[in-house]
Formats: sequence, C-alpha cells, structure tokens
Amino acid sequence: MAPGPLPLLTGPAESDFRWHDVAVTRVAAIDCGTNTIRLLVADIEGGTLVDIERDAVVVRLGRGVDRTGQFDPEALARTLAQTREFAARCDDLGVEAVRFVATSATRDARNRDEFFDGVRAALGVDVHVITGDEEAVLSYRGATAAVGATHRGPFLIVDLGGGSTELALGNGELRAGHSMDVGSVRLSERHLRTDPPTDDEVEAARADIDAALDAAMKVVPIGETATLVGLAGTITTITAHVLGLERYDRGRIDGAELPVDAVLAACDDVLHRSQAERAALGFMHPGRVDVIGAGALVWHEVVARVRDAVAGDGRELATVVTSEHDILDGIAWSIAAR
Repeated sequence: MAPGPLPLLTGPAESDFRWHDVAVTRVAAIDCGTNTIRLLVADIEGGTLVDIERDAVVVRLGRGVDRTGQFDPEALARTLAQTREFAARCDDLGVEAVRFVATSATRDARNRDEFFDGVRAALGVDVHVITGDEEAVLSYRGATAAVGATHRGPFLIVDLGGGSTELALGNGELRAGHSMDVGSVRLSERHLRTDPPTDDEVEAARADIDAALDAAMKVVPIGETATLVGLAGTITTITAHVLGLERYDRGRIDGAELPVDAVLAACDDVLHRSQAERAALGFMHPGRVDVIGAGALVWHEVVARVRDAVAGDGRELATVVTSEHDILDGIAWSIAAR
C-alpha cells in the first residue's frame, strides 16, 4: 500500500454478498483469520452500526500453513463446522446481507478451494480473500468510526493477527498502510517452540519483527501518530492484563487508554510466562495460551517503535488506546456501502 489518499472501502465482487429482496438494515460480517473466526451481526441505523451479536471462536485455520503451504484437514473441518454454525445463527437473527472475508492464512494456502466450496455451501456467499492492504483499510475504517469522536488524529491503527499485522495511518481519510507478515501464530511456529520461550528464540522472533517494522516505516510515517490504537485478540488480552481483570470484560477493555510503560511491561510478562501460567489468568482464552507470547512480543516492538518515532518528531506518546471495534466493523460498513 503506497502513501497518499486511499479509499476507505474495498470493492468486492457481487458474489461476495448474499442479498434478500428487501432494504438492507441487518448485516453479518464474518472475518476468518489465521487463529480465529469471528462474527458481527449489526443493524445499520442512521449512519451508525448497532451491535446485535459478536462472537469469536479459535479454530486455528492457519495451523502449519507457514510451514506446509496448505490447510491442515482438521483445522479446515473445524473452521467449516463453525461457519455452518454462524450461518444458522444469521438465519435465526434475520440477517439480510452477509460478507465473509478471509485473511492471511487463506492467502497462503494452496488447497483453499476446498475452503471456498465449504463456505459457499454453508452461507451461499463466496469468500472474499483480501490482501494485506485491504485488511489495513477495513481495520482503519472499523476502528476510527469508534475512536475518532473521542481522540485526536492522526491515528495509527494496528491490527495484530495470527498471520500478519496491519498498520494504517490517517486523520479522517486513510493516508498510508502496510501489512507485515508477522503474527502470533506465524512467529510461534517459526521461533517460540519452547515453553516458556528461550532467550535465543525470543531474539530470533524479535529480529523478524524488527525487519518487518523497518520495511513498514518506509511506507507509513509512524512518527506522525497522535493516537495509537490496537485491535484484535492479542491486544485486547494484554489490555485485560494491564487492567488487572479477573475475567475478560469487553465493556472495560473497549476504549481503554493505557500508559505506554504499563503496556510494555504487560507484554514482557505474558511473553515470559509458561503456558500453564498464562492459562491460569482468568481473562485468557484457552485458544490463545500457546501463541499469545509471540503476539505480545509483536505488540511490544510496535508500541516501542512508535513511541520512539514520535519522540524523534519532538512529541510524546504517553498512552495507547485499545478498541474492540476493528475489521469486523469495517466489513459491516463495506456491506452498508453497497
């Protein structure tokens, strides 16, 4: 994604949607990533999205894709079973339009046609495999719709997934974005194989992240950031840790503004814990226990790099904002735009 003005919405094909012959007010956005498949059902009311239901299920579709280049049969079966469950829920809730978006793992898998066929059979809609650039656009649209009224730009939106991490910078209009091939699942499988990870493993993973950030900074001027916003499961879980929550509480996590130093310390703590120690945290989703160390390392390096770049611009980045509004909201808005 090159610098400069960019569209806020992507242009999927007509087959990427399922329509009924009524005015569309209730939509369903499904985001299938490397680690998690997520559903948002929302009503479009007066230019706003009103949540009806949100759900996220860890299916680990991207398990082994970085190494083998294809979907694991068991992971694919889990994902398609969950897609069928989401389809039934959409029918029960009277959803009028559906869009199914797939991201990093699907871009890399040779046997993705089997996945496409299964989704089409369940939902009657084609999978829209988006690029990293499109992912950044949708994440930016979804997040800034929520935080734009309460914080000042320019905004740097960071969507940290299982296979990739997207950076998107803008102030109202998206100016620049970049997708990095570093994420919680990808780096866990490449480097963090010991429980807890060794210093050598951490340094190897950090080298990958730093190289990815070096490339990203050639495209995205992160030093201009006024508000840093983090999205997705790794970041919301780290936020729960900073807040000292006994259990995951979306209401407290969404919109939380945290000191940079506290975020960095929480990332270090999660990274160096054993999996058993992570699992004992009441807010920790079981499906994140084995990969969140790598995700925490990515978030630590991104936050530290942005802080330093902002300081180089003569300003201070004192806090980080967490948003539960993300690419799902962006997908829903893309349906509304149709």
